Amino acid sequence: MQTNESAENYLETILILSQRLPVVRSVDVANELGFKKSSVSIAMKNLREKNHITVTDAGFIYLTDSGKEIADRIYERHTLITRFFEHIGVDPQIAEDDACRIEHVISAETFIALKKFLHSNNID
Repeated sequence: MQTNESAENYLETILILSQRLPVVRSVDVANELGFKKSSVSIAMKNLREKNHITVTDAGFIYLTDSGKEIADRIYERHTLITRFFEHIGVDPQIAEDDACRIEHVISAETFIALKKFLHSNNID
């Protein structure tokens, strides 16, 4: 399932917001990411067309199964890489920022190896 970094960020943000808010709207995504609502609206249209989200008539955004799968994968990478960087002494904000970039480009093979390493060393 091929997606670009921007789509992954939007899906991850929707996932995170859905854990904090009763419903997620485009304005919530825009506020969270610091983007203009018009930019977010275009992105939501693209995600809808790819069947990664559904949007109700009231404007509530929900992840579809494929959208949730992508969001879960990216969020897992993000949290694990952030924890690893913090564990080796990286400042938490830098760890967070770096993980946000790396989560999109790390190969599945490398991520699985990192996950196994962290688990075997009780870091996860």
